Amino acid sequence: MGSKDGSGAASSGGGGGGFFSSIAAGVRSLGTAVHKSVNGLVGYEGLEVINPDGGTEDAEAEALRGRWKQEDRDSYWKMMHKYIGADVTSLVTLPVIIFEPMTMLQKMAELMEYCELLDKADECEDPYMRMAYASAWAVSVYFAYQRTWKPFNPILGETYEMVNHQGISFIAEQVSHHPPMGAAHCENAHFTYDITSKLKTKFLGNSLEVYPLGRTRVTLKKSGVMLELVPPLTKVNNLIFGRTWVDSPGEMVLTNLTTGDKVVLLFQPCGWFGAGLSEFTLRFRAGRYEVDGYVYSAAEEPKIMITGKWNQSMSCQPCDQEGDPLPGTELKEIWRVAPTPPNDKYQYTHFAHKINSFDTAPKKLLASDSRLRPDRYALEKGDMSKSGSEKSRLEEQQRAEKRTREAKGEQFTPRWFNRTDEIAPTPWGELEVYEYNGKYAEHRAAIDSSSVAGDDTDVTSIEFNPWQYSSSSSQ
Repeated sequence: MGSKDGSGAASSGGGGGGFFSSIAAGVRSLGTAVHKSVNGLVGYEGLEVINPDGGTEDAEAEALRGRWKQEDRDSYWKMMHKYIGADVTSLVTLPVIIFEPMTMLQKMAELMEYCELLDKADECEDPYMRMAYASAWAVSVYFAYQRTWKPFNPILGETYEMVNHQGISFIAEQVSHHPPMGAAHCENAHFTYDITSKLKTKFLGNSLEVYPLGRTRVTLKKSGVMLELVPPLTKVNNLIFGRTWVDSPGEMVLTNLTTGDKVVLLFQPCGWFGAGLSEFTLRFRAGRYEVDGYVYSAAEEPKIMITGKWNQSMSCQPCDQEGDPLPGTELKEIWRVAPTPPNDKYQYTHFAHKINSFDTAPKKLLASDSRLRPDRYALEKGDMSKSGSEKSRLEEQQRAEKRTREAKGEQFTPRWFNRTDEIAPTPWGELEVYEYNGKYAEHRAAIDSSSVAGDDTDVTSIEFNPWQYSSSSSQ
């Protein structure tokens, strides 16, 4: 379990306390340098393969498993090895073979799958159970985040809208291209949700660390309390050699900015039984998926213990000041993952399919919506060649827009969000904060009030258009 007195928790805005820092240092110290070549090829020294099953088979056998053919691995490594240590968020043009038919804006919406937990938090009178429900919501998305396919980077000005789910209205917009940043706003009768997201990465050779540089806030309407979420980093293991898998070791901190109460959850890191085996360093793990922690009062006293696995369920139980379960109480399940489609190519949940579906699109969908991207749509239909050519075409058009904008001496202005003067600190760097400007609600209200029978357009016929200087309109 996490620290019972809350001392291991990061402060508001912080996410990886001393406990995890010491773990990370221990993990780094275990690496055994590799001085041999793989299959006779020089250049793979020091790469680490981490067995996702926790087995003890030879690292060489694990290294040859995964989605890549040998020639693809060699080609990919030759392209990528020069970027070791670099942030590759938008630095490298990658082949569509590693993509899923979804953009980062759509992936931001996946956090809304179990948003009924925020409804329960809003309705809850107990301030500590309110935090337990809200933290279960924050954990619930990690089941979807374990997919190993890369989402498409959004085009500047691209949007994603979603309705017809738990009464929410969701809007996301790509507000910056360099650095890549997205902002989103979601609302229903119980809560408002606002995020500014600016992913930061570090390529480590056979793995990638993803730092969730951003600010996430939720306001519960009944009580008026504002919650701020700081998630742990995510690590994508075995990018080139071995079976690719995702883990998110470290602390998640959910702070009630109104009362000072907080939740600190530890996403258990892999166990480290390090062994230098032949040409790779192989680690096998213990405790993957496990999440444990407490709801703390503003006085940092534990009130509710929380435990579970992010790929299964989360439960909670009232506890005493020592963090032990109160006599006469029982462990209560507050979230369980929904059944998923069997043998899905991209390991999509049913909700992920809803996100791509036009069933969750509002009337008069914006032409800048991610669903309409031709590269994404072609990949969804299994046309890899067309997806690749359309992706290249969109990227070139985006570069042309940038040249035009610079020639005119203009700057891109987001439509649905305004950049503020606020610079927010995060565990991984400073963040320029964007805020929802309210214009999207006005836009939707105008459409709803003016719509008449027979004016519906076949949304599948709308041409994707996020462009600032296009002759066509993105209205």
